[in-house]
Amino acid sequence: MDFRIISIGTLSHHPLWNEGQPVRVPHATTTLIRSGDRTILVDPALPEQVLAARLNERSGLKPEAVTDIFLTSFRPTHRGGLRLFDHARWWISEAERETIGVDLVRKLSEETDEETQQLLQQEIAILQATKAAEDKFAEHVDLFPLPGYSVGTCGLLLALPASTVIVAGDAVPTVEHFERGQVLQGAYDVKLARESMAEVIEIADWVIPGHDNLIPNATRRGI
Repeated sequence: MDFRIISIGTLSHHPLWNEGQPVRVPHATTTLIRSGDRTILVDPALPEQVLAARLNERSGLKPEAVTDIFLTSFRPTHRGGLRLFDHARWWISEAERETIGVDLVRKLSEETDEETQQLLQQEIAILQATKAAEDKFAEHVDLFPLPGYSVGTCGLLLALPASTVIVAGDAVPTVEHFERGQVLQGAYDVKLARESMAEVIEIADWVIPGHDNLIPNATRRGI
């Protein structure tokens, strides 16, 4: 099993850089994991054409080589290039899938604007195309539930021979949030989000955050 970051994500505005309003287009960090005969792409966030180019630049792979997509959450910033991988299996945590599904159906039943109804129907169709991921996701790759930012935010735990890597999604948004133990604004449950971040800090030697580059965990690695 091996991994590499395909694209480093960014926030629309970084509150720990004293940014109070959106100043850029947000997108999540995209990670490639190869385990056995599976090629897994986590959070395909960039637009399709850009993501295809970045995938080739960083791994030499074409989109059709990807067998599985895993979404750490259903937020749009984590799936901008999802349709590039219509041939692959799409996975998400069961908690995220069920919670988002109920919410989307409720919104659709209450909505009267036709254009908004169409957008909601598109979102429901995407969610229905996903499957609930099993705890043992692949060889040396396990689900790592990190609820708090959303109900079903879920990372992946990668067991390397000499270290542990957690793909954390929005549970650890950036290196600044990690260093300060601060969760992303707008969390569904702030207390739970803090507990999830603390669990990542306790377990991971390396952290792949939701919107930043790979982070070494100094407390675990003796840095």
